[in-house]
Amino acid sequence: MHEPQRSDLRHDNPPRAGAWRAALAGVASAALLFAVAQLLSAFSGPQSAPFNAVGSTFIDFTPAWLKDFAISTFGSNDKTVLLLAMAVVAVVAAALIGLLARTAPRGASTLVLLVGVGMAACVLTRSGAGAWDVVPVAVGTAAGIWALHLLTASAGAAGRQEPAALSRRMFLVRAAAVAGTAVVLGVGGSLLSQTRDKVIAIRAALKLPAAPVPAPKLPAGVQAPVAGIGPFITPNGDFYRIDTALVPPDVDPAGWKLRVHGMVEEEFTMTFDELLASELVESRVTLACVSNEVGGNLAGNALWLGLPLREVMARAKPQPGADMVLSTSVDGFTASTPLPVLQDGRDALLAVGMNGEPLPVEHGFPVRMVVPGLYGYVSATKWVVELEVTTFTLQSAYWTSRGWSSHGPVKTASRIEAPRHGGKAAAGDVALGGSAWAQTRGITKVEVQLDGGPWQEAQLA
Repeated sequence: MHEPQRSDLRHDNPPRAGAWRAALAGVASAALLFAVAQLLSAFSGPQSAPFNAVGSTFIDFTPAWLKDFAISTFGSNDKTVLLLAMAVVAVVAAALIGLLARTAPRGASTLVLLVGVGMAACVLTRSGAGAWDVVPVAVGTAAGIWALHLLTASAGAAGRQEPAALSRRMFLVRAAAVAGTAVVLGVGGSLLSQTRDKVIAIRAALKLPAAPVPAPKLPAGVQAPVAGIGPFITPNGDFYRIDTALVPPDVDPAGWKLRVHGMVEEEFTMTFDELLASELVESRVTLACVSNEVGGNLAGNALWLGLPLREVMARAKPQPGADMVLSTSVDGFTASTPLPVLQDGRDALLAVGMNGEPLPVEHGFPVRMVVPGLYGYVSATKWVVELEVTTFTLQSAYWTSRGWSSHGPVKTASRIEAPRHGGKAAAGDVALGGSAWAQTRGITKVEVQLDGGPWQEAQLA
């Protein structure tokens, strides 16, 4: 009687084992792709890193309702959530491509190539990006396809020539080598970027000039005497951050220039040294985000140091008919600010300092705009490099082109800060406190109503 061979009784490579190996191969290959691109992007700039470019492009095309949902749900952590979501999607997609490579290796390679083309297109949408900036993505994509072929070939080797144990060992060795290489390259790319980027060190060493006329001292009693209310001046580390930059741009002040042009009699360019040599002023200005919910934390006070924008406009001499200034960030973001707002008596600034120190990188270092009375999406351009005097009929900005109001005046608003939302209060008398703001107008009275009862006038700090 014929005795069945061992291979007739048991598969050397069960389908389930082959599936998880293929999925792991896809994930390891994707890790190598991004690591190679991250390393090479250190030589061309953060705009060429595919993860940054894809995330920034996603932000650019995010509909307003989704943007509002993200800010209302996650607040200043919205970009962290986006990065985590992108990472999850990337892992799942890479695993699926690895599974596809088991049965259709050419199809899987083609799919990786298409993903690379898509990421390269995202890179080219970044402000200032050129043909050289797609090189990291191109090389990374090639590395990813090579790794996918190498790993899926070893993942499916069992059952063909090698015994299962040998095949599994070979796959694990190759997968570990690819993953280890990805980690080394990724860490190396990050370290190289940090070594090449001197902006943080430059900011730390920068000494801002003192304002010839400092801001008036705060009056006594400006801080409300209720436990739990935030400080009148918001510390830099607690100040909200809402912008469209997935990764804050690194701008060297030595190379920074502001171009002022458009419907003006005198076009000019200003360097950072020229800005610092100007007659700067200090001003306490409240900023608020249009996406701030009732009771939300997307509002804060800071002491800003900068050059009044009315002086910049006076030097440029806007022509008759101009009614808007289109400000542009180094990352391509634009905001449309009504020209009269930059010419009246309010302290609209080209700010270089925040609460006694140079602007933090995430808040616009080296220069940003600060305009009292307008929501940030039409005024608070960070990392600003260009001011174009124009009209609302000729130009539209980042958010106004998406249907948002073109002028964006801040509405009178308030919030309860103590007791905190969701907190617990002991039985008995409870002190309530909060903040109210109305930029350029001021607050004269605040009333509070509890559970449909009578309105009670609050004591102002």
